[in-house]
Parts: sequence; structure tokens; C-alpha cells
Amino acid sequence: MGLALLVTGGTGQVGRELVARAPEDAVVRAPGSAELDLTHAGTVIEAVTALAESAAADGLDPVVINAAAYTAVDEAESNRARAFAVNADGPRVLAAACSSRRVPLLHISTDYVFPGDGDRPYATDDPVGPRSVYGLTKLAGEDAVLGSGARAWVVRTAWVYGAHGVNFVRTMIRLAGERDTVSVVDDQRGSPTWTGDLAAGLLELAARAAGDAPPAARVLHCTGAGETTWCGLARAVFEELGADPDRIRPCTTEEFPRPAPRPAYSVLSNDSWTAAGLTPLRDWRSALSAAFPELVEHK
Repeated sequence: MGLALLVTGGTGQVGRELVARAPEDAVVRAPGSAELDLTHAGTVIEAVTALAESAAADGLDPVVINAAAYTAVDEAESNRARAFAVNADGPRVLAAACSSRRVPLLHISTDYVFPGDGDRPYATDDPVGPRSVYGLTKLAGEDAVLGSGARAWVVRTAWVYGAHGVNFVRTMIRLAGERDTVSVVDDQRGSPTWTGDLAAGLLELAARAAGDAPPAARVLHCTGAGETTWCGLARAVFEELGADPDRIRPCTTEEFPRPAPRPAYSVLSNDSWTAAGLTPLRDWRSALSAAFPELVEHK
């Protein structure tokens, strides 16, 4: 049976990839926040109801993928109410609507729910402890979804980049043409994750969630394999451009203070993903090479 997908945040970088990579036999609705604002409860309930009814009429399996989020990490420190409304209250309403209509829900979360002071990849059951408002709101969203009674899965990811939207890789491509040197922090570690690979993984999970053998684990980690620093990622971007990677100058987090604290260690263990029988994402460096033609095309 084919899928009927509702992708919230459909005009964002992950949402657009989900639309582009959805199976040909899937029916996809991917509204942006202007059309489907998670803070408008009535609109959310109507959207999930319409999905369930149309899927039943067409003989399809409905699934909601929540790719909508307030991701302005620094602005969240001073706009706490809006961040909680989008990242916590919105998912609570969405999950309740999915529960009442018996629609599976995949909810995208973040490495920021962890304190970021570890020295080994975070497992799904490691203690959380967000240190930013953004992280607090995303953790509250996870709790709301998991406590809703819906058939729901939380998928934590990290260091996401793609051909659309604002992200680190696109910024480095732009700066390569504007500056002789670029200083980038070299004391924060994580796993870069291409939206193309992430979307493919989410769609595989959606098919499993709609089928007869959904993953038993409710929280999963899905990132590119391996790890690097922001400086290492920036140098890899310059290598792909054919530029001198030594134009990237390493610096410390203290040299670039930001309103929201950044986790020093954001590597997530993907063991939960592979244990669920899902296809592991490729190594982050290989993914960057695969993504680069599209990244340059849309720079």
C-alpha cells in the first residue's frame, strides 16, 4: 500500500528533500509555516483529519512527518515564548491529532537536547540536559509527542545541511568567494548530516511506521556516519570547491561568543537506527561529495 504523507515545515530544507525523494506512488502534502502554522491548533487538527480521510478514501497509509521547528538557536534565547510555541506546544497538538485519528507521526529533534559535554557518541537513553532555550523547547516537544498516546517516533539528528535554506555548508560556499580567510571553531565536534540522506532515512522509517513491523524503539538517532569539527567540515567544503583548505583558520568557541551556548560534543550514536533494521546513513565526507553538485547549483 502506498503512503499519504503530510510534511509539516514542507518549505524548509528537510521538508523540501522529503518532497523530492518521496516514492512516486506517494501522495504528499507539504505546507510551509505560512499555510500550516503549528501554533494554530484548529488548522493543525484540520490538516491531520483531512490526511486521514483522504488516505482512507484512496486506500493509502497516512503518515505525518514533523519537519517544522523554530531553529533560530540564538534568537530563541530572547524569544522564548515563540520557541516554546513552535517546538513544544505545536508538536503537542499535532501528536494529539495524530493519536485521535490513529495516524503515525515522525517527529524530528536535535542533538541540543544533550548537555554536549560527553566524550563518546550519545545513545538514545543517555541522560538529557539541554543548555539552551532551543534545546529546552525541543526536549519539551519530544516529551509531548512521546506522552501523547500517538504511534510516534522521535528522530534526533544533527548538523543538518542541504541545498536550500540557511545552513553552515552553504555559508562556507558563499564565504569562499568573499573572503581570503575564514575563522571557524575547531573545538566543537559533531556529525554532518546531508538532507538528502536524512530524507531517505525518514521515508524508510515512514514506510515501516505505516506497516506491520514498525520499530519498537520510540527514539532513534539518525546522522551522517563519522565525526568532525566545524573547522574540519569547512575545510572539506573548500576541498570540494577546489579551494585551499588552509584558508580556513581554526579558532576556539571562546573567540566567537554567541547568545546561546553550543554543545562541545554533539556526536549521536546511530546504533538505535541500525538496531531497528533501518539503512545507516553513509559517512559524512562521502555524503558531502555526493551533495556538492546540488549545493553549488543552488548557492
